[in-house]
Formats: sequence, structure tokens, C-alpha cells
Amino acid sequence: MTTTLDRNRNPELDLDIDFVRAQFPTFSEPSMRGQAFFENAGGSYPCNAVIRRLNEYYRRLKVQPYYAYRASTEAGEWMEATYARLAEYLGVASDEVHFGPSTSQNTYVLAQALRKVLKPGDEIIVTNQDHEANGGAWRRLAEGGITVNEWRVDGETGRLDPAQLDALLTERTRLVAFPHCSNVVGHINPVAELTAKARAVGAVTVVDGVAFAPHGLPNVAELGADVYLFSLYKVYGPHQGAMVVRRPLLDRLGNEGHVFNAPYPRKRLVPAGPDHAQIAAARGVAEYFDAVDAHHGGGDVAGRPKRVRELFRGAEVALLPRVLDFLTAHEHVRLLGPSNARERAPTVSFVPYLGEPERIAAKLAERGIMAAHGHFYALRLLEAMGVDGSRGVVRVSFVHYTSPGEIAQLLEALDGALSPGEGGRFE
Repeated sequence: MTTTLDRNRNPELDLDIDFVRAQFPTFSEPSMRGQAFFENAGGSYPCNAVIRRLNEYYRRLKVQPYYAYRASTEAGEWMEATYARLAEYLGVASDEVHFGPSTSQNTYVLAQALRKVLKPGDEIIVTNQDHEANGGAWRRLAEGGITVNEWRVDGETGRLDPAQLDALLTERTRLVAFPHCSNVVGHINPVAELTAKARAVGAVTVVDGVAFAPHGLPNVAELGADVYLFSLYKVYGPHQGAMVVRRPLLDRLGNEGHVFNAPYPRKRLVPAGPDHAQIAAARGVAEYFDAVDAHHGGGDVAGRPKRVRELFRGAEVALLPRVLDFLTAHEHVRLLGPSNARERAPTVSFVPYLGEPERIAAKLAERGIMAAHGHFYALRLLEAMGVDGSRGVVRVSFVHYTSPGEIAQLLEALDGALSPGEGGRFE
């Protein structure tokens, strides 16, 4: 007889799943017993370290930071520590890390700042693989006479072909915006290769890392991106958008904040001001990563970000083939994106041939699977792949804390939810 504990063990996993799950209070919450979370692409569970810091900040330090009195000074120190610690994991300087209410708003503000350094006749390149946040804001620049060229996906696979980018780049290209990874097809783009192509013609690169960052914060310097955006609430943290803006680009941009904040680089791209408590609490994300690394043997501090990335990615790649193989072989669905686990993130979308995505998601919920349906702000991508955006897709997404037992629960639920009833119809 197979017990729940047995199902949570997997000899292929280097990651200690029991230790990891102990760092997330949701997994010990009685009301969540029997529920398996597969909508991580919409927002992950927050880790203990973040919750603990947010709670303490609200209890002790909920004051204006950076003044001389003790609570204010400590509040500022907590915020500074967050900038420094996340910068370590991102491979950049702390003054290149910025926070704002969401990635959508951060991108919009960034687009307004860049609007001032672009002029009519300049060209920018966007994709139809992106979440609308990293497409719509740039497309609107066409209203000011900027030429917007679209780098289009393959209609069958949803992939972006780097060779097609070559054909779009010209001496007038000023910006290239693309995703590190699609939030629907899951395909991981070769970011360093693409940023090098753009840099060769003098173009700025803006990389949407929202769908990739939960699977291991990347070294942005090694990627070569001028801007890298992601959402902290999808990386085990508070509901904030994070943005790396490399200093050479930041120094070219104007001030989008209050006029008197122009001398302060960190304040130029956050017009409304930062959420002090959530920024202070975000330090807990780095502390969680530290704990994972230490538990698994640790080593030199400089190598810690890479080790954590490899642990997270290894755990996901060990489980992902089971989901991909099931959907690839299923006669009643169309899997979107690569069937090779090493080419994609564990964000898996499919189109059911029988039954509506909304109904399939509801049937999964009846079986304890928390999944979602819709277009997930990637309407242009779905339309390019011949998928009815109003109908949408079913999406199941997981991260490193997902257990083998939960994968088994998902596959059992999918088997039931995708099976037609009497007469070949879905109930």
C-alpha cells in the first residue's frame, strides 16, 4: 500500500521537499488539507520568512522610514537590506533594483520614461508571445510616431524564432521587448543570445521575467538585459512588482516621480512612492533561499544564487515530464508549447477538445486541484495559435515546492475531468 508520505518521496529529487514545504505555512493550514495548488503562475504561496517580517514590520516599524528616531531608522535599514539581498540573487547592484505596485504598472511607467528619449521614426520590437503588460505599454508608443514591429510566434508551437528577430533589427531599432518565458506556452527563450543581437544594433532590451523568476531568480548581468521585470508575489514574497534597471540606462531616463526626487535614482520610476512594509518584508525571499541552500550543504556565498536556481529547476524538471507525457498522449486535448521539460517552465496550458475550459477547471476543483482557465493576459498569443481567446485554455502550473504526491493527484484528477460521460459527452 502506498502512503501519502511515500508518494511525496522521489529518489530523483535532490531537493528536500519536506524541508521546503515546512517553510510555507499554507501546507500546515487545516483548511487546505487535500487541496493541491496548481495556479502558481498566478501567484505563489508566501514563505514563512516573508510573513514573519511583514507581521513584525506592521507591529513595530510601521512609520515613515529613514528618520533619526529608532523605529524609523530600523525601518529604513530593513528596506535597504531588501535591496541589497535581492540584488545579490539577481547579480546586480542594489541601486539597480526597484519596486512598484505591479509589473504592469512598472512597465507602463518605464515606457513613459523611455518615450522621452525616443523620437518619431525610431523603431521598437515587441512580440505576440508576451503577457500584455510587456506588450501593450510599448505598442502605445506608436501614438507618438514610433514604429512598432511585431516579432511573431510560430502558430503551431508558440515559439519565437531568433532568426526572425535578425530580420526585424535595423539601425533604427531602439528597443526590443520580449519574455524570458511565456506564461502560457512555457517556452524558455535564449535571453543572453537575444540581448546580444539587440545590443549589436544599439537597442535597449526589456525582458519580462514574471513567468520565469519563480523557478529561480536569474543573474541579470549574465543575461545582458537592460531591464528585467518580475512579480515578487509569484516568487514567494509580498504583492509587489520588482524591476532591475541597469544603471547606464537609468542614467539616460528622465524622472517620472516628484520633481524633487530627480536626484534619487531609486525614486525616479516609482511615482506613487514605495510600499515600505512590503519592501522590508521582501528580504524574507532571500532569507528563504539562504535557508534552502544551507540545508542542502551550502558553500561559498558567491555561488549561492546558482545553487538555489539549480535545486529549484532540478526539482521541477524531475516532475514535469509526467504532466507533459500525460497531456501529449491524451486524445482529447491540445498541449500548448514544448513537450520537452528542459525547454520550458512548469506552466502547462492545454485546449480541451471536449468540454469548455471553464468546466474542466471546475471539475478539477471538485477533485482538489486548484487550477485556472482563461487567456491569462496573453490574448495575442492564443489568437496567433488559433485558440479562441474568449474560450481560453486550462492552465496548471507548479513550482519547486510541489510534491510528487500532488503531481499524482493532478494526473488522477485530469484523467477524470477529461473523460467524457455516457454518449461521449461531458457532464
